Amino acid sequence: MHIIAVGLNYRTAPVEVRERFAFAERELPGALKQLIQTKSIMECVIVATCNRTEMYAVVDRHHLCGHYIRSFMEKWFNLPRQQFTNHLYMYEDDKAIEHLFRVTSGLDSMIIGETQILGQVKNAFLLAQQLKTTGTLFNNLFKQALTMAKRAHTETTIGESAVSVSYAAVELGKRIFGQFHKKTVMVLGAGETGELTAKHLYANGAERVIVVNRTYERAVQLADKFNGIAYSMEEAAQRLHEADIVISSTGAENYVLTRGQVAEAMKRRKSKPLFMIDIAVPRDLEPSIAAVDNVFLYDIDDLEGIVESNLEQRRIEAAKIETMIAEEIGLFEQWYKTLGVVPLIRALQTKAADIHEETMTSLENKLPGLDEHELKVIRKLTKSIVNQMMQDPILRIKEMAGEKRADEAMDMFVKLFALEEEMAKTRQAELQAASEPVTATQHKNVQDHAPAAALAPAVQ
Repeated sequence: MHIIAVGLNYRTAPVEVRERFAFAERELPGALKQLIQTKSIMECVIVATCNRTEMYAVVDRHHLCGHYIRSFMEKWFNLPRQQFTNHLYMYEDDKAIEHLFRVTSGLDSMIIGETQILGQVKNAFLLAQQLKTTGTLFNNLFKQALTMAKRAHTETTIGESAVSVSYAAVELGKRIFGQFHKKTVMVLGAGETGELTAKHLYANGAERVIVVNRTYERAVQLADKFNGIAYSMEEAAQRLHEADIVISSTGAENYVLTRGQVAEAMKRRKSKPLFMIDIAVPRDLEPSIAAVDNVFLYDIDDLEGIVESNLEQRRIEAAKIETMIAEEIGLFEQWYKTLGVVPLIRALQTKAADIHEETMTSLENKLPGLDEHELKVIRKLTKSIVNQMMQDPILRIKEMAGEKRADEAMDMFVKLFALEEEMAKTRQAELQAASEPVTATQHKNVQDHAPAAALAPAVQ
């Protein structure tokens, strides 16, 4: 098995390319189901944010999987691969694992150390888990990445400087206007980014905040936090002339405001300057709006580098997190190597359980006078002996699985404990299971929890 990561992000593709590969939230379940059906893919997770679209997969052959995933992208987004291949990156095995840890901890973000990505990766993993497109490897890897990212933000000061995409948007606004006093700000979108933006604007002196959202009730809830005014999305164009600053971060699939609507609003503003920042991907604001006189339009790519002073301290803390990531990769690799000994351990436990059961049957036949309590005590004590005898061999074979000559060690383990028959039965069962047709509900990850079950003591 191999782990790969394929995607594009703000470094490899400009916003006009990224927006063509954005997944609407409602599309993700269907995309995951289609991706897991792609040849050679055993497990998958899709991480889709305004700055990246990435597909993580467990594959049985890595040399062709890049081709298969590009084919999936061609079909899903209805675009020839020639238009996006140059923007893609692909990481394999250790590099893919490292990339996931860096993404989850915020080290690969435009604003280094930001925490929003942690929640986004978590949601992506939980959705994949819910749809059963993850299995043994990703269930462990993503949980480990999320846990490490939380620890990184707790044990370092990387998140102390107030830096985020929404914060950068506000900083850009301050460069244009100086201060927000006596300015009216319109926030399009009442999601997490919209709320953070409103919070920063309010803290920086904005006297009037207009919140516009597709769901009016949500707009009211957010506006109330900042003594603002709420409008529905349908009212945005009619109220646009009231705003000096517009910051948009909706999840809309089409433009929320067009050039014609902005041009009409500018007539009512008597051409007073209008500052607009489009944080969304796909973009909310039609790019040609920039051609309207006295309108200053910026998109998410324009935010990079705005808060460089705060980022310098974050880079120092990022070095500490890089060390943590290296340690976590080592732990994951050690865990992964132990998966190879699971069949051996299961075989040993099965053989031990069989011997124990045969011994108890023989004992009952030879000592028929034993009462139920006496048999229970004997069973418990003999189980303890068997489990203690197996404890050290199991521990040692797990340790040896991480060494260079692991295959030789496992072969010797089989010979020492005469497990050939049990291993043959295991292989036969696996071949039989592989030859049986897989139903739609079972799919190819039906064996997700087998390794975990195999490690459970066979003698209870």
